[in-house]
Amino acid sequence: MEDTFSKTLKALSDPSRRKIFHALIIVASSLPINQIVSQFDISRQGVTKHLKVLESAGLIEISTNGRERYCKANAKPLEELNNWLSFYEKFWDDSLDNLSSYLDNKEKNT
Repeated sequence: MEDTFSKTLKALSDPSRRKIFHALIIVASSLPINQIVSQFDISRQGVTKHLKVLESAGLIEISTNGRERYCKANAKPLEELNNWLSFYEKFWDDSLDNLSSYLDNKEKNT
């Protein structure tokens, strides 16, 4: 069984799913699946498959109101991803600081 972190990475690895998730984050409310489908050059069946992956990762919530199904973004799973990436951000900041110091020292000695 995949952990939440792996599901999040898998869900966001596809450009179409990233675009769908981004569109839902921007509106900050629920969108009907029909409206989501109309925004993309993908079949309804294709969008539905992407939505299921996003839902499985906890990145969206799907609800039903009457005959219409609505999707809403849930950014909470991104918190674990952000925490993981922040380690590497510090690594790159430190590496760039070291490079800057090295270049400054090299320039002074030239």
